[in-house]
Amino acid sequence: MAFSATHSTTRIVLAERPEGTPTASTFRTETAELPAPADGQLLVRNRYISLDPYMRGRMSAAKSYAKPTPLGEVLPAETVAEVVESGHPDFAAGQLVATYGGWQSAAVVPGKMARRIADNGLPESTALGVLGMPGFTAYAGMAEIGRIQAGETLVVAAAAGPVGSAVGQLAKAAGARAVGVAGGAEKCAYLVDELGFDAAVDHRSADFADRLKSACRDGIDVYWENVGGKVLEAVLPLLNLYGRMPVCGMVAQYNATGVPEVPDRLPGFMRAVLNQSLTVRGFIQTEFRAKHWDGFQQDMARLVAEGRMKYREDVVEGLENAPEAFIGLLEGRNFGKLLIKV
Repeated sequence: MAFSATHSTTRIVLAERPEGTPTASTFRTETAELPAPADGQLLVRNRYISLDPYMRGRMSAAKSYAKPTPLGEVLPAETVAEVVESGHPDFAAGQLVATYGGWQSAAVVPGKMARRIADNGLPESTALGVLGMPGFTAYAGMAEIGRIQAGETLVVAAAAGPVGSAVGQLAKAAGARAVGVAGGAEKCAYLVDELGFDAAVDHRSADFADRLKSACRDGIDVYWENVGGKVLEAVLPLLNLYGRMPVCGMVAQYNATGVPEVPDRLPGFMRAVLNQSLTVRGFIQTEFRAKHWDGFQQDMARLVAEGRMKYREDVVEGLENAPEAFIGLLEGRNFGKLLIKV
């Protein structure tokens, strides 16, 4: 992509706030002019765009941990990008950075929001996956909340995704037993045969709760929550005394348009929290960056190099395919870290 004296970008913006599952009308593609980078800024050309479940919350006007994306604005995303022009002394043209370039082909971003991608022999795309936000989410959440110990049992929901797969492998590296919950036989086989999980349970099976119980005969010490819904319901009776539950996501509820008409299970949940002395802690990975980021980069790169941390990427070609890929992400159609190759 060549840049002229006036720079342009093809971008995907939020056209309307979705009610339930996003549709094609949620998104609009347009072309816009970009200014030259000012002091402290970078003009970057995006090479990979990360698609993640949290983005569904940014499309809503509901109160959350981050401000909603305004209508007509570029949808936010972390990207791997090449610096085209630099107004920041720490970066030069041609360097690769991880930054927040959004759903677009090019962007002007603050230099303070970019980090140089290390030359570690791994594909640049890993800066958005196993060595990026998803991997760090797993690493920091396990260090601060999961605190898995050798001999314990961990269950992780959405286990074939970039966060869940890293969580399970970190548990194995610590000498614990890892049980993954995923959708479909292919993903379950991947968890056991390729990633080394001790067991995997298909949440689509009619007897899911019984299968999970059979896979966790000594109970569950750590449940990594990515999903909610029926998975949480099946896990709750199996949690051991002093069990820990890092709450990372609730994908089963992201497209909900109201409170579901089901029995009120909150009293039973709180009774389990009390009776089993459970620790239930929601978190956003940014709160742990200052404490854990440097250690994460060293430890995760070492585990990858040793073959004890494997990863899978689901790469979709073309910015124009981002909306459909994102809709599929919320429905569990992706297999691995979902990326758009621009």
